[in-house]
Amino acid sequence: MTSPRDDNSRADATATLDAAFSDEPEERLSWTRLGAVVLIVGMMAGVGLFGFREATTTDPVRQRSWSVPYVDVTLTPTYEFQDPRLNPARDIALAFVVAHPDDACTPSWGGAYTLGEAERDLELDRRITQLRAAGGDVTISFGGQANDELAYVCADEDRLTDAYREVVERYDVKVIDLDIENEDIADLPSIERRARAIATIQAERRAGDEDLSVWITLPVSTGGLTADGVALVSATLAGGVDLAGVNAMTMNFSDPANPTLDMLEAAKSSLEASARQIGEIWADNGVELDEVQRWARLGATPMLGQNDVPGEVFTLEDARGLADFAVDRGLGRVSTWSLNRDRACPESFADVMILSNSCSGVDQAPLEFANVFTALPGRAPTLPQSDTVTVADASSDADDPATSPYPVWRPDAHYVEGYKVVREGLVYQAKWYTQGQDPGIVTDTPWDSPWSLLGPVSPDEPPFTPSTLPAGTHPSWEPATLFDAGDVILFDGLPYRARWPNQNEVPSVLFPVPPDSAWEPLFEIPGDPTSS
Repeated sequence: MTSPRDDNSRADATATLDAAFSDEPEERLSWTRLGAVVLIVGMMAGVGLFGFREATTTDPVRQRSWSVPYVDVTLTPTYEFQDPRLNPARDIALAFVVAHPDDACTPSWGGAYTLGEAERDLELDRRITQLRAAGGDVTISFGGQANDELAYVCADEDRLTDAYREVVERYDVKVIDLDIENEDIADLPSIERRARAIATIQAERRAGDEDLSVWITLPVSTGGLTADGVALVSATLAGGVDLAGVNAMTMNFSDPANPTLDMLEAAKSSLEASARQIGEIWADNGVELDEVQRWARLGATPMLGQNDVPGEVFTLEDARGLADFAVDRGLGRVSTWSLNRDRACPESFADVMILSNSCSGVDQAPLEFANVFTALPGRAPTLPQSDTVTVADASSDADDPATSPYPVWRPDAHYVEGYKVVREGLVYQAKWYTQGQDPGIVTDTPWDSPWSLLGPVSPDEPPFTPSTLPAGTHPSWEPATLFDAGDVILFDGLPYRARWPNQNEVPSVLFPVPPDSAWEPLFEIPGDPTSS
């Protein structure tokens, strides 16, 4: 039973929340500060954020709900989840690892990048390291609606297990999410293959004193899980997987002819029914769950703003209601689809009936949905429960061209959009053309800086070493020679082409090569988006 709420205290709590999470990005720099806000407001008059209530001697101890929004990894423009000023959530779910289109048993990001290509082209590994350095962490989500989940198309169970293991070990994840949609939900062979593979990896992790929490994400109706969804969860448990819980996709409830107008009530209805089903599923598999345990094994994921179904819109008021409901029931997790969409659409997408991958379709401030759910106080049990944030110190030791993976930043250099540099042991990428603006200078907002922080230089990262050509491939540069425009020479084994006629102009070995240099490099420079 819920206790009555003091409306005045709740209003005070909401005002405190609004002050703590204003639209100014610099107010979101520290997850430690966020934890302090939760603590302070939670002490107010028996209520807390969104009406959080103190546990009484007659109330069971509820799960501390965990906020873990999704980020679409392959969506352009790339979402800078590693920057706390652009991501108020401490933990995020990276979506989606799926089967590679050329090899069903090879994991890929969205079918577009192998894991290695995501490291090279998206700097994904470095960005995860940076998020963790700031006290956050990642969940890896497999599957999704748009591509093939690994188990559905990879029939070789050993290779399937290797594929899951490769992802878990590469990113050293403590939580994974299995987003099962489409025909996959009812495909028993793939369900059983997946369960055996995941159970094997969980056993391996436990043997190494490492835990791996596993969530299954499934579509729901207002009546809860579908019959196929219930069977899938049961078969996964029977296959030996220790499930942390089931994440209900509380979205797209109806059809365009009859859209659901009250998305909060629809979500509550689906979750109430799903909680009952979870109790029944676990009981059928020999485990009796009390009410608290049932809710702790349940999550909710709404789609921000405009849903896929025209007319179904999840509003900010719905978000506040769901956050309140999550705390009241002890919901295990709340996710959202997605941080990429957590902003208002530009004027061309002003109509809420238009769906976009990169905006919500409702009137909102940037990250306003995220700030609602960020105040949820919990975290996955497999993640550190401390609120301490430890940020890795920058080090100038890596600012050596002989050991740095990218060119070292220079104040006199001209950097085009996309160029990567190293500054005090950290890797940055230019957001637009810039010269003379130090990447390490912290600006009032991230939009004021021309640089995005990607993350630290890894100690085992190979240095930036342009490939040289054998002597004689091209004539060697000589100071006395008069070169014509277009002439190609070798200088220190590196090929250059003359931009204009010149004599006694030495090719530059400082990168990027200045635009007023007579010589254009004809070799690849790591970090330079224009190099060929």
